[in-house]
Amino acid sequence: MPALIVYPLKKPMPAAAKKRSVLKKSPVKEAVRGKARARKDKRPSSAASYDEAKVYEGQQYTGMAVGRSHKWYYDKGDWRETKITPDLWEISYAVTKRRAGHAPEGSGVPTGTEYQWYIMAHQNVRKLDKDDYSTSLTGLKFKVAHKRADKEKWNISGGAQRKRLIKMFREMIADLENEPVELEFIFKETDIKAEAMPITATCHEGVCMEFDISINNRHLGIIKRRKSGWKMDNAPDQKLINAIGKAIENVEK
Repeated sequence: MPALIVYPLKKPMPAAAKKRSVLKKSPVKEAVRGKARARKDKRPSSAASYDEAKVYEGQQYTGMAVGRSHKWYYDKGDWRETKITPDLWEISYAVTKRRAGHAPEGSGVPTGTEYQWYIMAHQNVRKLDKDDYSTSLTGLKFKVAHKRADKEKWNISGGAQRKRLIKMFREMIADLENEPVELEFIFKETDIKAEAMPITATCHEGVCMEFDISINNRHLGIIKRRKSGWKMDNAPDQKLINAIGKAIENVEK
């Protein structure tokens, strides 16, 4: 008699597994995924997003969107300064700056485009030894004019540039004449007194997104309100920045 061969019965598939298998092959789900991919493909590229027209408080502009940021590296530069009065110096600075990372392919202005900026900033300096100083610069820069790569003239005349500077100075003076927000808080078991000067260009409906911060009469930097929390470029201690932000929020309540 031939040997009896018994084949094991195939175990029934669990109901949950059947459901998952059906969902994976569901034409409805595949259609939804297809639409999502199509929407993603239709999103503008970084280059297109950079060049498209945008509006900020009624002003139309192109280029990087308000709120975005750049990071640059500066080559070894040439800083020269001449003392004019006991408290006034004339300065000049020349250097090549390089982007940290790379610009999106095809984005930005053509090579040869020029800009004129006016910078208002705090420079904190500390002597390290007879020849070396640590230095940090924090402030604001304002676009005065630009010249397109294919043009011979700047977009506005010298007189119009001066009027733009006067307008900026008047706005800055108005900001400085406002009373700063007084902050008091405890940090690392120490009572801290600070001043927060709102940067009014970032204020909307009574809420300011950026403040110029001074602690114990020493300028610290500009603190920024972000969805992920309070930030400050080159912050000495993120816990301190968090404490300053919390103190600002307490004053706003």
